[in-house]
Amino acid sequence: MKLRTTIAVVAIVGVGIAAYLTYVHYANVAPICVNGGCEKVQHSSYATIAGIPVAVLGLVGWTLLLATAAFRGATVALAGGAIALVALVFSGYLLWAQLGPIGAICQWCVGNDVAVTVVAGLCLVRVLSEPAHVPEKRA
Repeated sequence: MKLRTTIAVVAIVGVGIAAYLTYVHYANVAPICVNGGCEKVQHSSYATIAGIPVAVLGLVGWTLLLATAAFRGATVALAGGAIALVALVFSGYLLWAQLGPIGAICQWCVGNDVAVTVVAGLCLVRVLSEPAHVPEKRA
């Protein structure tokens, strides 16, 4: 239970970051940022995919991770692990974009990257430790 609770807490942090960045996008306001790079990242071509803001994709992903933390079972643990793995790879791609082509770092994005890394590790532990459901044999 502690593992699922920890996953849920990290997912709530992720939902908060993604919700804030989604708000920033649709309200067309500058994000609160100490280094000035957030606005540049938010207005880059990497901030949307097929017209969908990356923040919205993050919000959906974090919400799904939060939902998987609410249930027990190997199948749900595997689903959470798969979501976390995709998020980890995508976060790596976006970090590369910040460090390379964009040339700016968004503190909110880095916070999200840290949360994704933590939740991916937690989900891996959960996948490896969640017992598979074995139906009872009737005599």
